[in-house]
Amino acid sequence: MEAFYSFAQLDYELLAGVADWGSALVRAHERRGGSGPLRLLDVACGSGRFPSTLLKRTDLSALEAPGVEYDLLDPSPFSLAEAAGHLRAPFAPAARYEATLEDLDPKAGPWDVVWATHALYALHPEALSAAAERFVSGLAPGGLGFLAQGARDSHYLTVYRAFLSGVRAGAGTPYLSGEAVADALRVAAEPLGWNVSRQVLEYEHIVGYDQTELLEGYLRRCLFDDGPTLEEMLAAPVLGPYLAGCRDDDAGAYRFSQAVVCLGLTARGEAFPWTAAS
Repeated sequence: MEAFYSFAQLDYELLAGVADWGSALVRAHERRGGSGPLRLLDVACGSGRFPSTLLKRTDLSALEAPGVEYDLLDPSPFSLAEAAGHLRAPFAPAARYEATLEDLDPKAGPWDVVWATHALYALHPEALSAAAERFVSGLAPGGLGFLAQGARDSHYLTVYRAFLSGVRAGAGTPYLSGEAVADALRVAAEPLGWNVSRQVLEYEHIVGYDQTELLEGYLRRCLFDDGPTLEEMLAAPVLGPYLAGCRDDDAGAYRFSQAVVCLGLTARGEAFPWTAAS
């Protein structure tokens, strides 16, 4: 995992810069009447890299007094504990929901802010509509929603399709794309008066040829499989040719192209606080 985040930390640094999060969270607190702490749900919280990056890169001092009740949702108890360990003021660890988004108790919430960052790749397509509806229903009136998911042609999805085809003989379900998530979210949100806006981040993860251990660890985490060695991945059908196509011999590095679909949910008439960086 540490090898993966040697490069994937860039994902969260860019997401921390995609919106004016400090003022956005303050406005979300004001819209709820300014009383009590802000309520926030982190969907499929994983390792907690997004909030920990925000804490380092964003001025959240205006939220110190009211505080933020930071609820965590993930089917993995390990991830719930890991993410909670990364939280610092004004984020205060609160409820933990050991469940998938689509199975989240309808009585839980609502929340002033709901976000999901690189969180829904393993969601089965047949559960997407229910998950999108639960995401939207979890937002309090006037709330703020944010979701970031790799696009169909991004490295995360392309490498996994190549892995399933060349190593798993076609068995397994490809990762869910940001485009599919965007379509389902619009269907669930717009009839209820929510505005859905969209931005796409494009960037690269660059891994040197000489960083073999990091490259192996990074790719294993992309595939959620710690079995294949780097040599096996490079020699595999479909997967090997894809990785060869990512080589930049002039730079002595692999270039893995990423595209991330970012979706913002706001009440109709409210603009999502995208920044120039997005």
